[in-house]
Amino acid sequence: MVNTAMVVQESVREKVVAFTFDDGPHPVYTHQVLEIFRRSGGRATFFMIGQEIENHPEIAAEVHREGHEIANHTYTHPNLTELTLEEAGEELQRAENLVQKVTGQPARCFRPPYFGVNDEILSLAAERGYRTIGAVNGDARDWDNPGVEYILEHTRSAVKPGSVLIFHDGYGERSQTVEAVRVLVDELVAEGYRLVTVSELLDISSEHDEKTT
Repeated sequence: MVNTAMVVQESVREKVVAFTFDDGPHPVYTHQVLEIFRRSGGRATFFMIGQEIENHPEIAAEVHREGHEIANHTYTHPNLTELTLEEAGEELQRAENLVQKVTGQPARCFRPPYFGVNDEILSLAAERGYRTIGAVNGDARDWDNPGVEYILEHTRSAVKPGSVLIFHDGYGERSQTVEAVRVLVDELVAEGYRLVTVSELLDISSEHDEKTT
């Protein structure tokens, strides 16, 4: 049976958290995010737009080379619920082809632009082998540039082991996001958190479930 539930938080025993970044790759902000994770020794998941992979293939390749996960965020960033199911499938497939070109393997995770899903879209994603990924800190609304402190406040209050966090490294001015992420990464590492990809988080959760059944 395919799993159509949107993942925002996983049940885990250890202190792990998954940072995710939408709408890249971007020639400025993706590099800045990579540097933060290079220093921390952590990994993140980048939900890339297919068109942006085409625009910046060398940055996508760098993200993959440094051990981060690249996941599907559609080809043109539409609200999939406003498309026909055939059009939605085409958006996923075109992005998938580009992810595979960079990584050499299928994407495991998908995030719908604007969190725009319904049962049909969730089923479509699951049938294609994706887990659909949400986030616990949507209230931080980093995409609106609400201020570094606002992003921090509304993310800190949501974090616990197994959390998926959403940020943006593309489509606009993202310096607030980068600064907030820099602070959060330092804080969470100091608190003993390990920064993992979404797929790693899912695998850790599966192992936890197997041990408790």
